[in-house]
Amino acid sequence: MSFEIVLLAASLALGSAPGGQEPARPSEPVVDAQEADEAQEPDEMLEARATFESEAGELEQEQQERERARQEREQEKLEREQERQEHEQERREREEEAYDEGTSALDEGDWGRAAQEFRRVADSKSRRSDGALYWLAYARHKQGQGTDASAALAELRRDYPQSRWLKEASALELEMKQRAGQPPRPENVADEDLKLMALNGLMNSDPEQAIPLLEKILQGPSSRKLQDKALFVLCQSGSPRAREIVVRIARGESQPDLQRRAIQNLGLFGGRDARQTLADIYKTSSDASVKKAVLQAFMVGGEKDRVLEAARTEKDPALRKQAIQLLGVMGARTELWAMYTTATDLESKKAVLQALAVSGEIDRIVEMARTDKDYEMRLAAMRALGPFGGPSKAGAIVEIYKAESDRRIKEAALSALFVSGSAQALIDIARAEKDPELKRKAVSHLANMGSKEATAYLLEILNK
Repeated sequence: MSFEIVLLAASLALGSAPGGQEPARPSEPVVDAQEADEAQEPDEMLEARATFESEAGELEQEQQERERARQEREQEKLEREQERQEHEQERREREEEAYDEGTSALDEGDWGRAAQEFRRVADSKSRRSDGALYWLAYARHKQGQGTDASAALAELRRDYPQSRWLKEASALELEMKQRAGQPPRPENVADEDLKLMALNGLMNSDPEQAIPLLEKILQGPSSRKLQDKALFVLCQSGSPRAREIVVRIARGESQPDLQRRAIQNLGLFGGRDARQTLADIYKTSSDASVKKAVLQAFMVGGEKDRVLEAARTEKDPALRKQAIQLLGVMGARTELWAMYTTATDLESKKAVLQALAVSGEIDRIVEMARTDKDYEMRLAAMRALGPFGGPSKAGAIVEIYKAESDRRIKEAALSALFVSGSAQALIDIARAEKDPELKRKAVSHLANMGSKEATAYLLEILNK
């Protein structure tokens, strides 16, 4: 029954009949329970709907918060993994630096410094620790410290029973026994130089006599400097016998350091056959350091197609990243961009982005920072603009900063301007920025720049 009908019935009940007589009262309508419920239904439905919408809104907010928390956990996980990888890379770089410092000291005849650096590498228990122990023994032998040299060789045999340095260790030990009781000879370095001069001359006049002598130097406990020179002389020779020796060493028939140097020399001085040999070594080797040396040799030799193949098909992430980086050095912009458009994993895309920056494809990096659909790649592109974009891209960075709402990308833009030395752009942002935290970051960067513009702005702040 409608509300209007009920109201009409009420008004009739209150009215008067003609002649002062009470009008006959019509029978009061009977409203059953169902109709009463129907009459109340709109209010109840509104209340129920309001309650439902409120609960649905709270549920949606909870879901959004859970999703945001999940994304933050994933991001933290990615950042921790990236930090772990960076720390591992830093550790390896420190070990490589120590090893290189040791070999430089060997070349200079600074046996004490060489022993110190190689001891550090040996203690790290890394992939080059066995070689470090050999060179530690060699340096101690040159110092006349036979006991310490023997201890290093014993450590090498004990800790690395399958090491490829054991053959050289045995040769060094034999020489140590032969020279037992003799003081160190400072003139050895000069003697080595004279030997190489004589061998080089002999190589030009009578290669058949020189080659066995050079091979003996490479097989014995000679200094690293002497071995390098002997290898160089063999690589410069057009003799098939000399090339055969270098190829054997490159394939791994000697200690690892010499193998990598033979690979480098084949890349520098070898022709088409040498490049094919390097390709075979890359295909058959399971040693990542050897494969890395081959990729370097390909780069030096201009073998872009071979490097590109490794970048596309290599299963080892570190080697694939190395190949991608080398493509950047080789200026393979078209090939790199094609790889970027087809890459599916984030790390590969970041490696390609870095290589594109190295190749000089900066306008592409700017566009990626502005429009790439992948948030992480936009962030990575912005970070790359600092070291690779330079002051000429400050305007583009500022435009992106103004149009961007994400705080991390804005902070990356400020860092990029700092790294590129764009003080005036940072000053303009600091003047206009309403967000106190972002303004503080901009001023913090300016405080570390030391430019005239930055100093003037900092004085302006202090004088307010």
